[in-house]
Amino acid sequence: MAASTYPPPPPFYRLYKDYLDNPDSAPAPPPPVSGSYVLYGATYTTDDILPSLEEQGVRQLYPKGPNIDFKKELKVLNRELLLQVLELADVLVERPSQYARRVEDIGLIFKNMYHLLNSLRPHQARATLIHILQLQIQRRKQAIEDIRRRREEARQLVREAHSTLEGHLP
Repeated sequence: MAASTYPPPPPFYRLYKDYLDNPDSAPAPPPPVSGSYVLYGATYTTDDILPSLEEQGVRQLYPKGPNIDFKKELKVLNRELLLQVLELADVLVERPSQYARRVEDIGLIFKNMYHLLNSLRPHQARATLIHILQLQIQRRKQAIEDIRRRREEARQLVREAHSTLEGHLP
């Protein structure tokens, strides 16, 4: 027996051997997982909810509430980050043994910025989907217009051919 590049398929493929002859003979797929599950020792949940910073044990630097101005808060955090980086550089020059607090502050700012950006993901996905659908609509309208133009060209050619044939008939 020759060595194969790929390993043989798992044995459960035999459950589907009669699928082409009788599609109803294949077993039903397993039901989707709901709730929480364990994967590689870590517990995950199927709920697609972004946990708050407090749930993650991180101090929130921007105001709480449903009406957050993401752009403004990201700008504030970005300015604070720049200030902290400059202070870290100063601390590293003046008092190198006291750098740990500045690094923790920078990490806290990054975590807050990351959380704000992740809060925008659903909006980003919705805007991307709208953009893709608008492009598809535009392409289809262009295709329809191209078909109409070519149809009119074909009709014109048929009319010309018809008039040419009529002119040559006795």
